[in-house]
Amino acid sequence: MNGETAQIVLFTLGAAGVSTLLILPPGVVLAWLLARRTWPGKALIETCVALPLIMPPVATGLLLLRLFGRRGPFGGWLEHAGFEVVFTWRAVVLAMAVMSFPLLVRSARIAFEGVDRDLEDAARDLGARPPRVFALITLPLAAHGLIAGTVLAFARALGEFGATILVAGMIPGRTVTLPTAIYHAIQMGDDGSAYTLLTISIAIAFAAIAVSEWLLRRAGRG
Repeated sequence: MNGETAQIVLFTLGAAGVSTLLILPPGVVLAWLLARRTWPGKALIETCVALPLIMPPVATGLLLLRLFGRRGPFGGWLEHAGFEVVFTWRAVVLAMAVMSFPLLVRSARIAFEGVDRDLEDAARDLGARPPRVFALITLPLAAHGLIAGTVLAFARALGEFGATILVAGMIPGRTVTLPTAIYHAIQMGDDGSAYTLLTISIAIAFAAIAVSEWLLRRAGRG
């Protein structure tokens, strides 16, 4: 693995990790709200969350480009505050986060729906406050689904291509990820580099699944 390839791999892993950490708190909270609460507009929120799974990734990237570009409602405000998003590493993280968020919410929601509410009620009857019930009862019982959703989100972020290439481009040393690097190598007819990057991608995916299974086994024993 040469220096350029190592930089691409580390950048992709770092961006996927940051995007997963960013969506984890809001994803868990939203999943719990969707699983346990009813409010006006809930169906609309559910639809909006699921849209990136249904829409073509390129369409999602175009929407992000419109929203976070210099003339966009968010991009203009952020640029005025000193934060440029489009065609920077921030755009890579943004695209990964948006595309992986639905998987995290879906898995976490199913996990919360599977928690026995009688155990939560018993804890409340014994005097435990809601935050304590959530931390000591709900979260541990939903751990399997939360771990699975987190790993799915991370894996989806690693493989994100369509939205990333539109909102972040392929700027060498700045926004090139494993999927965009593979695409570029194929376009240039560099099959050797493409297959090298493909092998690395498979190895990372295999490692992520292995770690996920190990964590799930530990959570199950716990």
